[in-house]
Amino acid sequence: MRIVTPDADALHSLGRAVGERLFHGAVVLLDGPLGAGKTTFAQGVAAGLGVRGVVPSPTYALVHEYDDGRIPLRHADVYRMEHPDELVSAGFAERVGVDGAWVVEWAGRFPNRWPPGHLAVTVEICGEGREVAFRATNSAHAGLLPPP
Repeated sequence: MRIVTPDADALHSLGRAVGERLFHGAVVLLDGPLGAGKTTFAQGVAAGLGVRGVVPSPTYALVHEYDDGRIPLRHADVYRMEHPDELVSAGFAERVGVDGAWVVEWAGRFPNRWPPGHLAVTVEICGEGREVAFRATNSAHAGLLPPP
């Protein structure tokens, strides 16, 4: 499924639609070039879960945790990681897909290190807007897809 959004507000709304469907154990893997809008999409997911307050990029913190929404949200960014072993040492291996719902930015850096059940979201710059591609790997994650 591919959706073209005209601006950042529409990208945020698309993320919100995913967040409204998010379930405990869900994994959303975000990829795309720098500045494409991965964090904007993740902020929409957080809004859809009912997370209050600012949801900044977790680039330097690795993971921001939000427990004030409908379910716990873990928002991660693996851009600064160099090697897959860092995912293990940072606790990702035992937490992603188990501890709340996860949104992981730059997940494409380690394509084979995520749970087999997930929703892959790729955000590409398309003129002034963004083209967002979705790929669900199982029926549970297919339920996260926003309406066309």
